[in-house]
Amino acid sequence: MAPADERIPRPSISPGPRRWRAFLAAAFLLPALALTGCAGAGALGGGGDGVQTVTVAIVSNPQMQDAISLVPEFQKTHPNIRLKFVSLSENEARAKITASVSTGGGEFDVVMISNYETPQWAKNGWLTDLQPLADATPGYDPADFLPSVRNALSSDGHLFAVPFYGESSFLMYRKDLFSQAGITMPPNPTWQQVRDMAAKLNDPAQSRAGICLRGKPGWGEVLAPLDTVINTFGGSWFDMNWNGQLNSPATTQAVQFYTDLVREYGEPGSASAGFSECATQFGQGNAAMWYDATSAVSVLEDPKESKVAGNVGYVAAPVVNTQHSGWLYSWALAIPKTSEHTDAAWQFMSWMTSKEYMHLVGSTLGWARIPPGSRTSTYQIPEYQQAAAAFLQPTLDAINNADQDHPTATPVPYTGIQFVGIPEFQDLGTRVSQQISATIAGAQTVQESLEQAQKYADTVGETYRQEGNR
Repeated sequence: MAPADERIPRPSISPGPRRWRAFLAAAFLLPALALTGCAGAGALGGGGDGVQTVTVAIVSNPQMQDAISLVPEFQKTHPNIRLKFVSLSENEARAKITASVSTGGGEFDVVMISNYETPQWAKNGWLTDLQPLADATPGYDPADFLPSVRNALSSDGHLFAVPFYGESSFLMYRKDLFSQAGITMPPNPTWQQVRDMAAKLNDPAQSRAGICLRGKPGWGEVLAPLDTVINTFGGSWFDMNWNGQLNSPATTQAVQFYTDLVREYGEPGSASAGFSECATQFGQGNAAMWYDATSAVSVLEDPKESKVAGNVGYVAAPVVNTQHSGWLYSWALAIPKTSEHTDAAWQFMSWMTSKEYMHLVGSTLGWARIPPGSRTSTYQIPEYQQAAAAFLQPTLDAINNADQDHPTATPVPYTGIQFVGIPEFQDLGTRVSQQISATIAGAQTVQESLEQAQKYADTVGETYRQEGNR
């Protein structure tokens, strides 16, 4: 039997280029782009006749930095392709890539985007259809991509971005600390259980937090974990009529819970802590638990980077009123329609997302460093199975159980688990995240932040209600 919300028709909302451009202008995302290339990588490939320069905009996460370090291997077989990397922080990358692609700026030949942007930008005609290129590349095997990730990066059955890695979210915990405290972590914990465990393991005298949670402003920072908490508490961003729900009782309860948890038992400076900061805190042994992306394992299980490698347990994302609550996300590579180097761009992209690349990372940098969650075949590599024994199945289960078409306990008119799949969400989410971060910092109450957040949501919802009534 289909889920209840699957049987309720959604408003036919197709946000086109006009909506995107109006949103971007309102959000002040149209500054001149200052390209800050990654030193060294831009010089690879040399000059001379027949050399094409491919400019690649990527997010400066650890897995992407690994890719840049391995580019000399690509250059050995592609001497006529010169790569110029523009490596940006997550918030900066979102703004600059969005501004460039939406306005046809043409600064980039390859852009790193996600399953948030891909379906919308594909429908707007801003991205190159990659399906013919993928199908025509010997051994590339696009059918090998995990189904949930492949579908999230497709439009009308065609890939418009190819996944570099895919992720959901789960709860990570220190097995040694739990054993010493006589605490058993359940395989499917509730948030109430997590709070109780955080209280027992919080030890400021030892500079150890009970749990690390993001509090940094940004729709891809604090709202990523917080939205999954809102969803499982029974809250949402909008109801089926596009009325804002950010000050509803369920949403208020969820935000109050999250805020209290991180303020009472979280890391110091939590209002400015994002993924990278929590990765450092947990990896250095300064937290007993961490709820975040499944891709964190690439850092946590590397003995060169982490003091807790080999001593971390992984369980499902905590829940309250839903069976599952993990998010679904993929950092992926796409080619803007404005690129004049489509073939060269594809040669690089197909290398960076290939089966061969996974083996290259494993044999060169360590098998736990392989970008996770993109290819089924990755999970069949014996060396990776051994290195990933602690987190392989929890990662696959989290990704396979994530359903971005039915993210909440009640029906909603949008898709997306840790985001709302509408173009306005970049600005809306950023504004709301600033309110939440201020609350975590103690500058205002939950009620004050959500009253302001509700005004933002109502402004966006009004445009959809008007379109639905036409």
